[in-house]
Amino acid sequence: MSLQLITRQVGPWPMNTYALICPKTAESVLIDPGAEPETLQEMLANSRPVAILLTHTHPDHVGALDEMRARLNVPLMAHAGPHFNNLELKAERHLAHGDVVKVGHYTLRVYHTPGHIPDQICLMLENDNRAIVGDTLFEGGPGRTWSAEDFRTTLHTLRTVVLEWPDDTICYPGHGPHFRLGDKRPLIEAFLAKDHGNFYGDATWDM
Repeated sequence: MSLQLITRQVGPWPMNTYALICPKTAESVLIDPGAEPETLQEMLANSRPVAILLTHTHPDHVGALDEMRARLNVPLMAHAGPHFNNLELKAERHLAHGDVVKVGHYTLRVYHTPGHIPDQICLMLENDNRAIVGDTLFEGGPGRTWSAEDFRTTLHTLRTVVLEWPDDTICYPGHGPHFRLGDKRPLIEAFLAKDHGNFYGDATWDM
């Protein structure tokens, strides 16, 4: 048996929100409560929530955070920041690269993957091939950046973190469909081999 992964698209963009549920203990975590509290509550039905986790603090990923904290009364876990627009995020636990989070009998490993935003993290399911990657990368390209420095940080993250993962890693992003990393590896490697100058903004693997 493995962790049950439930996903729904919420909000106007839309954004992928995730719930992970331990089939042995029914403990669960909610990841990126972006919008639609009733939908988020339904994802956790018949489970016992133990935490809310954030991949990062952009508004589309935290829009229903306050409501869900009030409903669930569980610890919030997120990177220490800096956060979007200097948001003061009162997290009960700060997550750093290499940390682990327990969900029942299962473990999530934290990877710090800045570039799109400084507080971006990914959550890898240990002894599994699934990773919740937020806006680190998508099927068609990396997350949007707002400066050339941020874009260079994204390139460094792809080289030193993401491409270190196995080919069979299934990436579950903040928007759009999930995908197998190995299917994108040649495109990502070709993307990294190019000189992008002082580019920043929306990037695609084939640019």
